[in-house]
Amino acid sequence: MASEKVPGRGVSATHDSTKMRAACQRYLPALCALLLTGPGFAAEWKRADGPLTTPWTAAVNPQRCLPEYPRPQMVRKAWTNLNGLWEYAIQAKDQNSPKEFEGAILVPFPVESSLSGVKRALTPADRLWYRRTFTAPEGKGKRVLLHFGAVDWQTEVFVNGTKVGSHEGGYDPFTMDVTDALRSSGPQELRLSVWDPSDTGLQPHGKQTLNPRSIWYTAVSGIWQTVWLEFVPAKYVSRLVLVPDVDGKRLKLTVLSDANVGFDAVAKFRGAVAGRVAGTTNQETFIALKDPKLWSPDSPLLYDLEVSLKSGDAVSSYFGMRKIEQRADGKGIVRLFLNDRPLFQIGTLDQGWWPDGLYTAPSDEALRFDIETLKKLGFNMCRKHIKVEPARYYYWCDKLGLMLWQDMPSSMVETRPTGVKPGGDDVLFSSGEDAVFRRELRAMLENVGNSPSIVGFVPFNEGWGQHNTNEILKWVKSLDPTRLVDGPSGWEDRGYGDMKDMHKYPGPGMFPVVPGRASVLGEFGGLGFPVPDHLWWNKRNWGYRTFNTREELQSAYAKLLADLEPLVVKGLSAAIYTQTTDVEGEVNGLMTYDRKELKFDASKLQAMHQRLIELGSGRAATAATH
Repeated sequence: MASEKVPGRGVSATHDSTKMRAACQRYLPALCALLLTGPGFAAEWKRADGPLTTPWTAAVNPQRCLPEYPRPQMVRKAWTNLNGLWEYAIQAKDQNSPKEFEGAILVPFPVESSLSGVKRALTPADRLWYRRTFTAPEGKGKRVLLHFGAVDWQTEVFVNGTKVGSHEGGYDPFTMDVTDALRSSGPQELRLSVWDPSDTGLQPHGKQTLNPRSIWYTAVSGIWQTVWLEFVPAKYVSRLVLVPDVDGKRLKLTVLSDANVGFDAVAKFRGAVAGRVAGTTNQETFIALKDPKLWSPDSPLLYDLEVSLKSGDAVSSYFGMRKIEQRADGKGIVRLFLNDRPLFQIGTLDQGWWPDGLYTAPSDEALRFDIETLKKLGFNMCRKHIKVEPARYYYWCDKLGLMLWQDMPSSMVETRPTGVKPGGDDVLFSSGEDAVFRRELRAMLENVGNSPSIVGFVPFNEGWGQHNTNEILKWVKSLDPTRLVDGPSGWEDRGYGDMKDMHKYPGPGMFPVVPGRASVLGEFGGLGFPVPDHLWWNKRNWGYRTFNTREELQSAYAKLLADLEPLVVKGLSAAIYTQTTDVEGEVNGLMTYDRKELKFDASKLQAMHQRLIELGSGRAATAATH
């Protein structure tokens, strides 16, 4: 198992020469917050009022906000967390950088969230500005990297008045080398400008809307994942590519860098060396593993990995050995196989929204809580629905053992040209819009691709922004042939994909199994139950079916799962229930939106789900036909 030290905590300053320097680095986030507008700045900030809080809301601390190292599969010891209080201003899109700012915003919570302290809508006519100061580490021949986990959507970055770069994309991390823009000493000024068209544009934006209702939720803009600094040699690791090869008993490893330089890599399992390799950056290498320990939901075994460049850069990582595929079982029925064994996948549709932070969980503990709850309820997977999570979410899925189907956030919600049939290849995308979609899709595949818990990708959901379907599905498969590609999830199937995916509410149902494709139920259920005092809105709440008592709700759920059993016998390979939690006006969650109430008896759900897993994996007696 990868050790708990992998994700890192706090700030390390091992490169500094004096104790005073180390102390400054250690407490830099709090010091910089005070530098923004003076000693009273932190005291002026407070969380904005919102309809609901979570059990973690009150513990959010501006001076220690999401302090965990944000990128568990490429960790450096020396880093500086820039989360905390920044200045902000909202002004007309075409205006220049403001001379004065409006107040404090808590990064990395989006400006529309209560935890940001602002809770204001950002329209396409607006531009959001951020400002803060920081102290840069010193060192000859070293580079200072500025990292952003995610900013939605179009970002320009300025250091000491010099533009150091720009980025488009709301879901992928990006890095800028800011060394050449730094002053020789003293405070350094960092400014960001962010423009976000939300659902008025055709860029990927998922379920965000400027008019929240039904299954569309409050828009999210600006910084929504951790911002941090790192101090690296001139030649450094830019990315790791980790591909498990179970049949070959090896890990395929590529260490990417802007320069070709030698490296050493050592894999360890529970502290003991399991394999090593010496290689050169930007070239594929292999770490041989004798008797590989395989990752699964029941046994989420992870290896530690250390990579050291000859230039002096070093990163820590981890990986899991597993393989996923669709193939015929002994009876000729196509099923999903994990590590050469059929495994029925039962999970939830998971939106990943929070009433206090919207796209951003209030804490790492909260992020972990959702995954632990699904495991406690007996699920072995979930479908991350048209949202991409911070890297630490995938770390917890890897560590705790929860398989994931990762959706690509959709580029289209309801806007369609007049007279055009909804969904499918009839949606009109220009070449420029298609290029934006592909760019962000490729970035998503690369940035989450090392996580063993991700067993499938879902490029399209229900015809939302669906275009050039089979071409894009085949392209995704070519970029990552080691995972399943759903094609697509619900509605407009074009005949390609590892899975043929039905959506049926409340269901259940399935498509007949066809050669070369597994039959899956990508969405079903949606049983609603509004819990008083745990609602985002007192009115406008809805589910696909709504019940008045917990007893009625649980009885209906048990009936759904009983009806799944004969479908599993016929070849249904996965079923995904809508959904993990209530979200804003939707009340069809297993939990309330604030995560304070579980609507079901956990032990009963665990037993029902285990029954389906055993049945679909050939470990239970055949269900009676219904």
